[in-house]
Amino acid sequence: MKEIRFIWYGGGGQINIIELLPDLSGVKPETQRVLIENATLPTTPLGKQGGLPAEGSQLFKVNGKYYLFNISWPPGGMRSVIVHRADQLHGPYEGRVVLQDKGVAQGGLIDQPNGKWYAYLFQDYGAVGRIPYLVPVQWIDDWPVLGIDGQVPDVLDLPASKGLIPHLVNSDDFDRKGGEPALPLVWQWNHNPVADLWSVSARKGHLRLKTGRVDQQFLQARNTLTQRTFGPTCTGSTAIDIANMKDGDFAGLSLLQKNYGLVGVRMDGGKHFLVMVNAMTGAEEEVAHIPLHQKKVYLKANCDFTNKKDMATFFYSLNGKEWVPIGPQFKMSYTIPHFMGYRFGLFYYATKTVGGFVDFDYFHISP
Repeated sequence: MKEIRFIWYGGGGQINIIELLPDLSGVKPETQRVLIENATLPTTPLGKQGGLPAEGSQLFKVNGKYYLFNISWPPGGMRSVIVHRADQLHGPYEGRVVLQDKGVAQGGLIDQPNGKWYAYLFQDYGAVGRIPYLVPVQWIDDWPVLGIDGQVPDVLDLPASKGLIPHLVNSDDFDRKGGEPALPLVWQWNHNPVADLWSVSARKGHLRLKTGRVDQQFLQARNTLTQRTFGPTCTGSTAIDIANMKDGDFAGLSLLQKNYGLVGVRMDGGKHFLVMVNAMTGAEEEVAHIPLHQKKVYLKANCDFTNKKDMATFFYSLNGKEWVPIGPQFKMSYTIPHFMGYRFGLFYYATKTVGGFVDFDYFHISP
């Protein structure tokens, strides 16, 4: 059986298809063609300006027919699911809106062995980011019909899972055994990491971060190690050995977003200070500055996303038992540049001289 591979893509509502070379090394010349001239039409009639044109294409073949899923955001409306259907891959396609409720959209189809179908979609939910939705699907006249009476249910009667569900978040004591990965998949770097600037083996049971260049603010810093926050509430905490910082260095625990918040230790003039940084307006502001006279400090951030409250509080401790709030409450906000929502981050960067390092003893996360 001959296998042909295609890419379909959009821009401004126009959906295109192009064929790849057999070895996937490039595009087969002169194979590009327009599948749908204006895939946005089911939600946004001609002449109506604004909104988000059709994008996020996903193609499925079900019972011999092709179904092309896209989303659009019509002016004055909400994110909506559009499906175009055709008997042949290259069309012609006919389209309709299959879901327009709560802004839940963008995703694809899942079928079960028992014949039940679902759509796996998402909804923007404030500062926590995009949350997943499983939406029932019925097939009527060879069209997928999403939701129940056109609406997305908040609760589904599903059997308990018997499969393996990988952790999305997890605490970590950085104590590795033979054969274990240096960093489990719950962790993600904020930039492509520099291998020489981090280690979980340089000091047993610790994550060591080193500086390798000078940065002037947090969003420029590399080797910030992150995990996602989650709702309705969550807490992330850590402990840092700061004995080997250099003047101008800053290390600590972050809530990473474009409008970020930080709690940590800054070394200034050979002295250490506990600081809280608030960048909820987009501009960095140091709102707390407390002298620190010991080489280990404990840091914590509490997040409350209940009903889009989106508030966080930072804490420090000198013994890991008694926690003291630092700075005012931090108002978290969802932004498009960092549309994944807030993330906990363990960070360390230099503003004057490279070559220092800090050791994180653990990262504990809990509801």
